[in-house]
Amino acid sequence: MKLCWIDVRPLQGPVKAAVLEEAVHQRVDAIVTDDIADLSALPPTVKKVLLLRENPIPEDLTGAEIVVVDTDKHGSTAELTQRYPEVQWGRYVEIVDADSLEQACRSGLSEAWSVLDFRDPTKIPLEIVIAAAIKGEGSLITVAKDVEESQIIFGVLELGSDGVMLAPVQVGETTQLVAAAAEQSPDLALTELTVTGIQHVGMGERACVDTCSYLGKDEGILVGSHSKGMILCVSETHPLPYMPTRPFRVNAGAIHSYTLGKGGRTNYLSELVSGSRVTAVDITGKTRIVTVGRVKIESRPLLQISAVAPDGREVDLILQDDWHVRVLGPGGMVLNSTHIEPGDKVLGYLPTEDRHVGYPINEFCREQ
Repeated sequence: MKLCWIDVRPLQGPVKAAVLEEAVHQRVDAIVTDDIADLSALPPTVKKVLLLRENPIPEDLTGAEIVVVDTDKHGSTAELTQRYPEVQWGRYVEIVDADSLEQACRSGLSEAWSVLDFRDPTKIPLEIVIAAAIKGEGSLITVAKDVEESQIIFGVLELGSDGVMLAPVQVGETTQLVAAAAEQSPDLALTELTVTGIQHVGMGERACVDTCSYLGKDEGILVGSHSKGMILCVSETHPLPYMPTRPFRVNAGAIHSYTLGKGGRTNYLSELVSGSRVTAVDITGKTRIVTVGRVKIESRPLLQISAVAPDGREVDLILQDDWHVRVLGPGGMVLNSTHIEPGDKVLGYLPTEDRHVGYPINEFCREQ
């Protein structure tokens, strides 16, 4: 879980009070201020951070848990720890050139807390700091100008910054930041399904989903005719005799089929477009969100695979009727769709919720 620090230094009056109330309600990790009086009324559920850029260090630090300073003005955090052992100390670094970038890298290795403020919009300096500080035990907190930038910061070098410090300009942005920080795709419990029938069902449109990511040999996307049962369709990472591998692609299924998107919402394959987000899943159930680069919809002969779960639930998948289209079985076994027979095992997922416009909902719904 990424850390969310809310900076209230630029705020005043009712807006400041409302942002503080929202931040406490959303259980952010820390409130940041330059006025120690702001910290006294905060509950113990949030860390209380005093950030001092120009201001001197107060004689009394009661109420503060972390104090972030500019070491050029206030002295080293090691010296300050000896003088004020009751609080944790962190370093603020504004990165504007090669020298300050080097300071940020050293801070990431040695300091418990490093608050990084990058002047320029490029994320390459942050990449450098993350890589340089990989063996450090402290936390990198990066300043974001808005929620959209925070989402990028969380994903830089795949590891991302440990946290983001955001100064909201209006109520609601804190909630959005917390949602962005929690945007991690949960693992899924996959189930071994037993194939009960194979049927050639004639022509129809199928969708190839081309993602912006390399997919693994044991990874694909979940596809099914019904929202409560899907089969794991493998990416085109396994060699074929007549064409090169396309490790970004999943030949997914007929256009009416469901797949899992961002946040557990389902989408029809026909709805996916460039920029859509889908859930990639491997044979252990580990997931990640990937971006769709394009979707190719073409008319092809189709094949219907019917399967049953151990609890009796039925699962249905219609996909292209061709030998090179594949699904995954237990242990990562790759099954060519045209070679599948009744009794074979495939990997699937069995959501329990019904769906309304893709969102899970508890209501009566029968799919057949």
